[in-house]
Amino acid sequence: MSSRRRRKVIAGNWKMNMTPGAAKELITDIYSKVKGKKGCDVVVCVPYVDIPTVAQVVKGTIIKVGAQNVHFADKGAYTGEISASMLKECGVQYVIIGHSERRQYFGETDETVNLRTKAALDAGLTAIVCVGELLSERESGITAEVVSRQTKLALQNVPAEQMANVIIAYEPVWAIGTGKTATNEEADEVCGIIRSVVSQKYGKQVGKQLIVQYGGSMNAKNAAGLLAMENIDGGLIGGASLKAEDFNVIVEAAQ
Repeated sequence: MSSRRRRKVIAGNWKMNMTPGAAKELITDIYSKVKGKKGCDVVVCVPYVDIPTVAQVVKGTIIKVGAQNVHFADKGAYTGEISASMLKECGVQYVIIGHSERRQYFGETDETVNLRTKAALDAGLTAIVCVGELLSERESGITAEVVSRQTKLALQNVPAEQMANVIIAYEPVWAIGTGKTATNEEADEVCGIIRSVVSQKYGKQVGKQLIVQYGGSMNAKNAAGLLAMENIDGGLIGGASLKAEDFNVIVEAAQ
């Protein structure tokens, strides 16, 4: 299966932005621009408090709702956390797991990424699992080792039949929010490494079908080049997803 047969997925990560009122305005603007574009899947991963508002606006449209994190327990004494079943009942279909900001600021580890991934999949959600190297690791020439390890550990004890609901997002940490980005070739090479790891674990067919996104500052200017690469099947979009016109340009590039 070539990249031309894998469906592209463009997912916006709003991070900690947008009150419910502002979220309604933005998602309405986004929908007005992307409606009718059925050549890729469109997802918006929004703050918890925005989920009901956004889910109501996009109900019945091509846009799907995602969350930015999920706890690994279904219920219990975990103050401040949200379970997969809670998300699903609110209309969420996708969830970002292991974003570098979660790893950097909130103590996320490869072990907790794995636990959250399994919880999301067991609840029927699609997991967007993030992996990526630090600048020091890239400069030390160990990008392949780091990304391979993160991918393997994230998928530990995940059965092959659940891999259809797994997306891996390659997000080089040094390119997030810095204005820097990997070259098209650099990004494609690492996405290919991720695909190879999955192929070795689950077989070539699963590896070929795996959707691998690029998440290192993809924007309206560089999206077309990145999305044309063989191993890049979409984008996990940060800042550009908060601007309806820029996000639309990226969706158009994925058509």
